[in-house]
Amino acid sequence: AARMAAPTMEERKACWGARDEFWQCLDNHADDAAQCEKLRRAFESRCPQQWVKHFDKRRDFLKYKRKLETEGYVPPEAAGKS
Repeated sequence: AARMAAPTMEERKACWGARDEFWQCLDNHADDAAQCEKLRRAFESRCPQQWVKHFDKRRDFLKYKRKLETEGYVPPEAAGKS
């Protein structure tokens, strides 16, 4: 899948579908990627490499944001002492 052409609508839908299934699996397994390896492979095979990188970053960002919303901001130095 090394072509640089923009993915067709079908390809985009397949990519997003694979991403959503993979993310749903991660959500269901507390981000244990080992549980979701098959879906991860489907995600990587259906999406352009660039997108996989982008979505991985995006998921980390969304998780971080959600954490901030649920737990509030914890300064790094306060995190170690509880």
